Amino acid sequence: MDKQKKSKLQSIPGWAWVLISLAAAIALWFVLSINPRTARSFPFIPAIIEAIQKMVSNGALAQDFCSSMISIIAGFALGFVTSVPVAFAMAWYLPVRGVLEPWIQFIRNIPPLAYVPLVVITAGVGRKPQIIVIWIATFLTMTVTIFQGVRNIDNTLIKAARVLGAKDRDIFVKVIFPATTPFIITAVRLGVSVALTTLIAAETTGATAGLGMRIRSLANSFETAAMLLYIIIIGIIGLIMEKIIKYLEKRLTGWQEKRE
Repeated sequence: MDKQKKSKLQSIPGWAWVLISLAAAIALWFVLSINPRTARSFPFIPAIIEAIQKMVSNGALAQDFCSSMISIIAGFALGFVTSVPVAFAMAWYLPVRGVLEPWIQFIRNIPPLAYVPLVVITAGVGRKPQIIVIWIATFLTMTVTIFQGVRNIDNTLIKAARVLGAKDRDIFVKVIFPATTPFIITAVRLGVSVALTTLIAAETTGATAGLGMRIRSLANSFETAAMLLYIIIIGIIGLIMEKIIKYLEKRLTGWQEKRE
């Protein structure tokens, strides 16, 4: 009987589970919206639609979205471009690891909110400190992830390549980089998540527009419907980015066996 139930559950398509999950979330949302203790914090869908109309009509939503996306993309891109060579250098060369790893581990444990004021004092207000804060956070996360990936490569593969006469460049291009690709994809996934979660901290730097800045502003004026709208938008951005990363993962690491 248990096997039959398990078989029936496995036969349900993925999109059906998504609909079930969405329905459960909306039901929970509705319960929170009518509960006297939580109704003010979780206004229901009609209030969110009204907030969308208001933020679209005054042009704030488009401006905030574009501003945040520029900061996220620029900060993440800088983080990725700098983390890859640093991670490989740390894994490949012991002196580089000995100098950089303690500092990376030290700074990685400091919340971005702690060093935002220092970044503002150094770089001034505006977009530059936002990009710098997101860059620091994503760089640290992706460097550690990629470094661990390179360190976990089977040393037998590298020794076999050397025996066959491969030089360092050949080993890197044909052995290390392909074997590390899954870890790089994981680093990208974590980096995107960190960029989004760092957004609010990054936009405390005197920003005049942005999703994080607007959430703070709306929280100060207790406009919970619009604030919840912006929180949902950040979540949707994260979901879309996750779908893009999954597509790239399939294209680049299709050879890797995975448990469904």
